[in-house]
Amino acid sequence: MTQQKIQKKKIKNQRREKKKYDVEEKINHKVVQITRVSKVVKGGKKLSFRAIVIVGIEGKHGFVGIGAAKADDIANAINKAISKGKKNLIQIPITKTETIPQSTEGVFGACLVILKPSSPGSGVIAGSSIRTVLEVAGVRNVLAKQIGSNNLLNSAKATINGLNKLKTISQVAKDRNISVDLLY
Repeated sequence: MTQQKIQKKKIKNQRREKKKYDVEEKINHKVVQITRVSKVVKGGKKLSFRAIVIVGIEGKHGFVGIGAAKADDIANAINKAISKGKKNLIQIPITKTETIPQSTEGVFGACLVILKPSSPGSGVIAGSSIRTVLEVAGVRNVLAKQIGSNNLLNSAKATINGLNKLKTISQVAKDRNISVDLLY
C-alpha cells in the first residue's frame, strides 16, 4: 500500500471527537418523569426505576441536554440521567428578547413539536416536557405546539431536535456566502 492509502485508512477508522462543553460549572437540572419499570426474570419480576432529566448550565443561557437512565433506586436513576444529560448538551442561539431566532419543527418518533418565536412578555406557552426543556435552556418567550404522541421522552427529544436546527443570522449568511447586511 502506498503512504496516502494508509493515511486515508487511518483517518477513516478514527472516531470523530464530540463537542465537549465545560460542564464543571454548576449544573441545573429538572426531573421530568420517574416511572417504575419491571423486567421478568427466572425468579419473578425485577423492579427498577427510570428517570428522565433535563440538564442545563446554571447562569448560561442556550445550553440544554436530555438524560434518561434506569437504576434499582430513584436516587441512582436520577444521578445516572444527569450524567447522561451532561454528555448530550447542545448549544442553541437565543435572541436579545430571550426567544428563538426563527420558527422550527422537531420530530422524534411519532411526536412533532412546532416552535415559534414570541414577543417579549408572552412567556413560555408550551405543555408537557417541552416547557421544561425551553425553561432550562433559558428561552423565556416562545410558542410551542405538540402534535402526535404524548410520550414525555419523545416530546423532549423532538424539542431538542427542533432547537438543534436553529441558526443565527451570521450562520445563515455564511452558508449562503453573502454578507449579513443583505439579509435585513
